[in-house]
Formats: sequence, C-alpha cells, structure tokens
Amino acid sequence: MQSRPRTALRSFIQVLGVAALGVALAAPGADAAERKKSAAKKQVSTVAAKRSVAPRKAAPRVKVTRASAVSARAPVRTAYVAPARPSFGELAGLHTLTDPLALKSSVALVIDQDTHEVLLSKNDHAVLPIASLTKLMTGLLITQANLPMDEPITITQDDVDTEKGSRSRLSVGTTLTRREMLHLALMSSENRAAHALGRTYPGGLALFVGQMNAKARLLGMADTRYVEPTGLSSNNQSSARDLAVLVNVAHSDPVLREFSTSPGYEVAVGAKTLQYNNTNRLVHSPAWDIGLQKTGYISEAGRCLVMQTQVAGRKLIMVFLDSAGKFSRLGDAERVRSWVESTPALRSAVPHAVRGNG
Repeated sequence: MQSRPRTALRSFIQVLGVAALGVALAAPGADAAERKKSAAKKQVSTVAAKRSVAPRKAAPRVKVTRASAVSARAPVRTAYVAPARPSFGELAGLHTLTDPLALKSSVALVIDQDTHEVLLSKNDHAVLPIASLTKLMTGLLITQANLPMDEPITITQDDVDTEKGSRSRLSVGTTLTRREMLHLALMSSENRAAHALGRTYPGGLALFVGQMNAKARLLGMADTRYVEPTGLSSNNQSSARDLAVLVNVAHSDPVLREFSTSPGYEVAVGAKTLQYNNTNRLVHSPAWDIGLQKTGYISEAGRCLVMQTQVAGRKLIMVFLDSAGKFSRLGDAERVRSWVESTPALRSAVPHAVRGNG
C-alpha cells in the first residue's frame, strides 16, 4: 500500500531536480564555473532526497560485552619469536656425522670407568662450550678446599647474571650456608649460588677461576679452559675426553655424588621455603643407577649431560655434548643404556667399540 506514494514522490523529486538543473544551465549571464557548481549541488540534493525516502532495513542487533569492547579497542599484536641461535657444534658441522645409535648429540663418549675401555666415541676430541657442566669443577674446588660448609654466604649484585640475563629465585640479599649453595648449584644448576661460591673463595673470584684452570691442567685436561664458575660464558670450553676425566675424579667425592643426584631439596629463605628439583629427570627413574650427574645448557653449547652410572653390571661414564632438542640428551642416554643391555658382548665386558662414520 505504501509503495505507490513513495514511487510517485521519487518521480516528482527527479522531475523537480531535472527542471532545476535546466533552469540553472539556461540562466543568462551566469559564469560557466558557477553553473557547473550549482548543477553539482542540485545532483547531490537529488541523491540525498532519494536516499531519505528509500526503505531502510533494520540493522541487526549486536550484543556488546565489556570483553568484546576491550578487544575491539586493543591493537592486534603479533608475538615475535627470535630464531634459534646455532650452537658452536652446528656451526662446525659436527651434526653431519652419523653414528650407529642415531644419537642427537654431536659429541658423545661412553667409557668403562674401571677398564677405561671406550664403548662409543663420536667427535670426542671436539672442543666446545660446556655450559653448566662447569659447576662440577666449581664443586670439586669448594669441597677440596675444606672450607667451613656452615658459613653463611649472601647473594650480592655481583652474582646477578649479566652474561645471559638468566633469572634466579635467589634474590639479592638472600643468605644461605655454603653447603646449601653448593647443593643448589650441583642439583638444580643455580647460577647465582655457583657464582657466590667462587666470589667468596679465599682470595676472590679471579683466584678461584685461576684455581679451576690449574686443577684442569693437573688432571691432564689439556682441552679445557674456564673463565667463570657458572658456565654462562661460552668461553668455558672442554672436550668429551677431558670431561670424562673430570667425572671420574668428581665421582670419588661423596659430597658431589650426594648433591648432584638428590631428586629435590628445600631451603628456607626468610619466612618462606623454596623447593628445588634436579635438572636431570633420570635420577627419579628406577631403571637408572646414577652415581653422579650434571646437566648444562646455553645456546652456544646445546644440551649437555655427563653421568657416572651402572648399566648391565658395568660402571660407565657417559658424556653427551651439543644435543639438539630439549630432551634429546636424556634420549641419547636411554639409547646407550638399551644398546649396552641388549648387546651380550658389552654385558660380558669384552672389548667392543662403536665409532661414528665420517
């Protein structure tokens, strides 16, 4: 019923607009630019009139919540993921070397602790960053110095990591005993604790680092160099051969054996208690008999692991460096254990070595 009046009205407006346009163009004495401007205005008025009388569809009702309003106002942000930095081993092409066990570590060494027989060797002379494996030497010097283990040590600003910017649950001002600091450094790889141990060594940090290098030379670790006690610096470097020597010596220390293999440890910090866990989940497994262990990681070193363990009746020292993947170093250890247990010649301690192809 309403369509005819509206149609008639639109026709009337169109005729009126055309007539007005004709009058404007025929006006005597009008400037050409002014006539054009006037015509444009009339056309706009005509279109506006058409739109004003055209039927409108009702806009859909949209429920606006507080969350949607905030989301609409918030700018869209894309998370930036930094590309993974290649390790020294990757840059040197060590991962291209294959081995019969398909290990993910570019460097590996498995030897019999008693007979020194090499069961598996892969790039064992390569010198690479060793990350927190450094803390084994730190611990060895602390225990052999016969320092009072109940002496309180306070974390200072000097112990804060400026190398990698790593975090720590031990805030500046935290005071623990030397024993507690050593336990956290070996079991959960606490960097501030390790640095504080070196800083409070008689003679200071520089002397402590000098002692670390002197001890390495004394043990015949010719490929090894230390510049600080935590392993955060990529200038702390060694080879699998040297690290096997260090593991053998450290295993003879009952404190290092106990602290490095304890599954968890609690320390009281002021009014609260902090629970720390071992960085090596293999210490929780009943399938493993681990006498000493240490993990390590910085991007330049990749994932690292050293252990003294018993497999198929043999005492073995395992070294894995520059492993690609968060859990791959533990997977490599599992592969070696399964290989030793399933190989009769290895269980009976008959000399048998496996080397990588390359």
